[in-house]
Amino acid sequence: MATRHLYLARHGAADAFGELTGIGHRQAGLLGERLAGIPVDAVWHSPLPRAVASAHELARHLPNVPVTEAAELVDHVPYVPGAAETPPSWTGFFDGYDDAEAASGQRIAEALVARFAKVPDTTAGGAGPDTHEVLVTHAYPIAWLVRHALDAPPSRWLGLNSANTALTVIEYRDALPPTIVMFNDMSHLPADLRWTGFPRGVRP
Repeated sequence: MATRHLYLARHGAADAFGELTGIGHRQAGLLGERLAGIPVDAVWHSPLPRAVASAHELARHLPNVPVTEAAELVDHVPYVPGAAETPPSWTGFFDGYDDAEAASGQRIAEALVARFAKVPDTTAGGAGPDTHEVLVTHAYPIAWLVRHALDAPPSRWLGLNSANTALTVIEYRDALPPTIVMFNDMSHLPADLRWTGFPRGVRP
């Protein structure tokens, strides 16, 4: 039974203009070192500059692995919840999202799932190799894929955050529910590079 291994990572730390910072480059390089021991088949990235730069930085540790843009990985709000679904802490966050913007985000989210959240393609005999793919994207698409893997309500993507270059791994096998192997793992980062991309607060 072939397994699709998805290694999801938020881009490295970026500045106010969306460009990768020196810290972001260091984070992406350390993630690349961690992934170097895995037989990665492909690196896919969002079209936004901070994700593009992160993907190419980590790919320096993955020689001969193709690095390709995937439009579905762009930063987007995958689902705009109704008032009854919105936690109090998120009240006001979706003010200004009109129906067209919400529908566009949901279409991207559906395309993301259709392209990546599935088992590998198999041969006519039903056999095929495992695949290992790195997706360099943003916090919201990662939250959406985790929510999908858990078969949770659409609004449950809210509150699932990812640190910059933290690693989330999901596996897909035929006729089985997806397996979340890890979420938001930062063990490849030294203490001073962890928790970037989160609000300030006390950290363990």
